[in-house]
Amino acid sequence: MSQEDQSVDEEIRTDGTGVVAPDNETPAWHERKERSTGLSRLTYEYFERSRREDQDLRMESDYVERDVLGFPTWPHELVRNLSIASFFVGMVLFLAATMPPHIGAPANPSQTPSIILPDWYLYWSFGLLKLGPLNPEIAVLGGQKLLGDRAYGVLANGVVVGAIAIVPFLNKGSARRPVEEPFWASIGVGGVIFALTISIYSAKNLIPMNVDLLFDLTFLLPLVAGVVTYAVLKTMQEGYMYDLNRRYYRLRPPK
Repeated sequence: MSQEDQSVDEEIRTDGTGVVAPDNETPAWHERKERSTGLSRLTYEYFERSRREDQDLRMESDYVERDVLGFPTWPHELVRNLSIASFFVGMVLFLAATMPPHIGAPANPSQTPSIILPDWYLYWSFGLLKLGPLNPEIAVLGGQKLLGDRAYGVLANGVVVGAIAIVPFLNKGSARRPVEEPFWASIGVGGVIFALTISIYSAKNLIPMNVDLLFDLTFLLPLVAGVVTYAVLKTMQEGYMYDLNRRYYRLRPPK
């Protein structure tokens, strides 16, 4: 870095000649383009200016901080929490008394039910156990499958759970909005759609649709949703960065 660039970095100009605009005007689009030297530089100067102005306000203020008095646990917090808990318990008892659940016929231990489904939040895992059509038949083994369909489904569960667990280690960015990371946002949308479609496929006996078509849609819809999400967020990214850039210029300290 040259001595001239270092002197420019050390001085934050607010008279309109630098990146930061003067307080009494908002630069036009072409002026912003001329003054801009990158979002990272603009962000640095904005936060540096905010820090300096906040420090000046604290130096000029005669406010003396005092201890903030909080409410004691007894009786204020405890009485309030007991009141809220009693209200919800009363609502549950009221609904149980007025609308009791229907109790069907007792189960026959000697007969297996025609349809067996787990709890609704495990439908996705149950659907992965039904991926028999994806289990390849190896010609070397005489057309037999290397793994049974059940073992193949258990392996699919391990792969899916492992992929979800490894995502935080792969995506180490500081983005907080989907438009800032279109790729990972599309992966998330595709994963949610896949969890929904594989859950529907787990109850294929109850779905009035061709089984082969339902199987194809189970894997096609997440792919389409991910591609569409990526395309939409990618087109929104330029406008988002422009709005963020404009917001940095328009923010002003309190008068």
